[in-house]
Amino acid sequence: MSNTYKSAGVDKEEGYKTVDKIKKAVGETHNANVLNHLGSFGAFYEIGGYKNPVLVSGTDGVGTKLKVALDSKKYDSIGVDCFAMCANDILCHGAKPLFFLDYLACGKLDSEIAAEIVLGMVEACKDNNCALIGGETAEMPGMYQPGDYDVAGFCVGIVEKDQIIDGSKIKAGDKIIALPSSGFHSNGFSLVRKVFPDFNEEFEGKPLYETLLVPTRLYYKDIHKILEEVEISGIAHITGGGLYENIPRIIADGLCASIDASKINIPNIMLELEKRGGVAREEMFGTFNMGVGMIVVVDAQHSEKVLHLLDDAYEIGEITEGSEKISLKI
Repeated sequence: MSNTYKSAGVDKEEGYKTVDKIKKAVGETHNANVLNHLGSFGAFYEIGGYKNPVLVSGTDGVGTKLKVALDSKKYDSIGVDCFAMCANDILCHGAKPLFFLDYLACGKLDSEIAAEIVLGMVEACKDNNCALIGGETAEMPGMYQPGDYDVAGFCVGIVEKDQIIDGSKIKAGDKIIALPSSGFHSNGFSLVRKVFPDFNEEFEGKPLYETLLVPTRLYYKDIHKILEEVEISGIAHITGGGLYENIPRIIADGLCASIDASKINIPNIMLELEKRGGVAREEMFGTFNMGVGMIVVVDAQHSEKVLHLLDDAYEIGEITEGSEKISLKI
């Protein structure tokens, strides 16, 4: 018997099936700016309507949250996570997402699983007025075990140059407002899985994996709703490293984000992890978002307006003078 690509572990037909299952749905994310369709070597996106446009890009993956999804055989939310981790990052600079590309790697491709992951991305793209214009599916036997998948994405957004948000306008007296997370989002899952090895155990009346797999919240509508009404001085996406690592990224030297952790609404699942795992509170805040998925910094005179615009937003601190960049009162 002669060797074939299929005998080496790569089934091209399964890849074709994946494309067939997602092609129509992916097309529904396209707009007039998308000039071609799936199948080309490159994706074309026409830019118009901007005076001095700046492209803002971001890339990320889902991390070991994938292990929870794969073991629980629930795949759609992972696609949302992948998109959200990229789109929320570029949102920190006031950018509107234009297009998204995905990369899906596995040991043995199952078109049903692959399609479910991508269709999650499709729904997230639709929610953010973003086009899913391309991607790559790589079947790599020997690199990944059968049943293993890895997912990454790449998002490009746009913002007028004079409207870029980079934290440079933050000043003492500004208020720090929290936008709640939907849970762990896509960070810290190596520790989550260590403390919660059984994803099927019951937590608050349902299997634990349902709580762990709640997808990363998308903040596009919230942020642009604020931007239509008031100026935002700074935005931080609270991902790996929690508040400690992410807020200082937008704080200039000589200023400090003074935050009162007692004002933060910590999700029950995080309190359970802290208790069961014997994790110190400072370690929790240095690993997880602790219920704060994103923060915005605004002039004190605009804080009430922001709180009125977003029902679930709340104030957690203010900008003061100091050398620490962040002071978290736990």
